[in-house]
Amino acid sequence: MILLAGMAIQFCAGTLYMWSVYNADVAAYLLWDKTNTGFTVPFMLTFFVVGIIIGGRVMDKIGPRMVCVAGSIVMSAGILMASQVTSELPELIWLTYGIIGGTGVGIVYTCTVSPIQKWFFDKKGFATGMMVMAFGLSMALFTPIAWKLLEIVGVPSTFMIFGVAFMIICVPASLLIVNPPPGFVIPKTSVAATQKQYTPKEMLRTKAFYVLFFFGFFITSAFFVLNPQLVTFGMERGLTKETATMVLIVMGISSACGRLAITWMADIKGRVVAMLAIFSLTLIGVLLLIPAQGLIYFVCIAMIAFAYGGVAGLYAIMTSDNFGTKFMGSNYGIVLIGFGLSAPSFVLLSAKFPVAESNMIFVICAAACLANLVCIILLRKYAIADYRSKKVRA
Repeated sequence: MILLAGMAIQFCAGTLYMWSVYNADVAAYLLWDKTNTGFTVPFMLTFFVVGIIIGGRVMDKIGPRMVCVAGSIVMSAGILMASQVTSELPELIWLTYGIIGGTGVGIVYTCTVSPIQKWFFDKKGFATGMMVMAFGLSMALFTPIAWKLLEIVGVPSTFMIFGVAFMIICVPASLLIVNPPPGFVIPKTSVAATQKQYTPKEMLRTKAFYVLFFFGFFITSAFFVLNPQLVTFGMERGLTKETATMVLIVMGISSACGRLAITWMADIKGRVVAMLAIFSLTLIGVLLLIPAQGLIYFVCIAMIAFAYGGVAGLYAIMTSDNFGTKFMGSNYGIVLIGFGLSAPSFVLLSAKFPVAESNMIFVICAAACLANLVCIILLRKYAIADYRSKKVRA
C-alpha cells in the first residue's frame, strides 16, 4: 500500500518535466518571449533539489507522513498560483510554477523515495524503480491531456484543473506514507543490518560522495539542454511541429522505462555496471544527435531519456547503499545538489547558442559525458558499497 500510494504521488509530481508542453502557450498568454518562459525549467529543477533537501531534513526528524502532506499542498499551490499570473508581471511564473511548485515536488519526491529504501531493503532496485517509473510515466500520460486542456480552456484553467486534481490525489495518499515500525527487523545476516549509518557531515568527508556528486552533474547535461527545446530542435531536424511534439511522449515513456530497467539491472549486475550502461547510452545518444535528422532524432531522445531515467532511479539506491538509510532524507538531498546545479548551468549555457548552432552544445554535452567515465573509474575505487541482490539477501 505504501508503494502504491507513493507511486500515485510520484505520478502527479512527474509533471515537473512537462514545461515543454506549456511553454509556447504560456508565452503567448503572457505576451512574453518563449526564451523567458523557458527559464521556468532551471528554476523548477533547482528548487526541486532544494525541496528534497528541506523535506529530507525535516522527514529525518518527524517522519515522512506530514512532510509529504505539506509537500503535496505546496506543489499544488504553486500550480494553482500559476493560474493567476498575467502579462502585467509575467516573471511571477518563475516564482509560482518554478520555485514554489518545484520545491513542493522535491519534498514529495524524497518523502516517497526515501522510506521505500527502508521497507524494501532487499529489493531496493525493484521498489525504487516502480516508484520513480511513475514519476517518468507522468509526462507521457499527462501530455495529451494537457494539450487538450490548453486547446479547450486555455492556460489559467489548465493550471487550475491540474492544481486541484493533484491536491485531491496527493494529500490523502500522503497519509499512508510512513517509515517501518520499530518491530520491522532487518535479518542480522544481511549486509544492510551491519551497515554504517552516515550522518550528512560524515558523508561529506567520504570520497564516494564527491564521485556521485560530479557524476550527477555531468551525466544529466544532455537531458537538461534538450528538455526546454525538444520541439524546436525536432523541427530543426526536419520534423513537422505536430511530429516534433510527439517527442515529449517518447521522452516520458523512455524515462519511465529507464527508471525501472536500470534499477533492476543494478540489483542483478551491481551499481557500477548500471552506471556504465547510463554513460554509454547517453554518450551514444548525444553523438548521434549531431548528424541526426527526422526519426533518428526520436531514437536519440529515447536513448538519452532512458539513461536519465536510470540516473533518477539509481541515485536513491546508491545513496542508501553507501551511506545507510537512517539519514537517507538529508543525505539524498545533498547528493542531488549535483543535479540541481546541472540544470541551470547547462540550460543557461545552451541559451547562449542559437538553434542553428545546436550541434556545438551537443559537442559540449558529449565532453561532459566523457567526464563521467572518470567518475565511474573512481567509484570502483572509492564506493563504500556495490551491492547486488544476492549479497543483500545473503
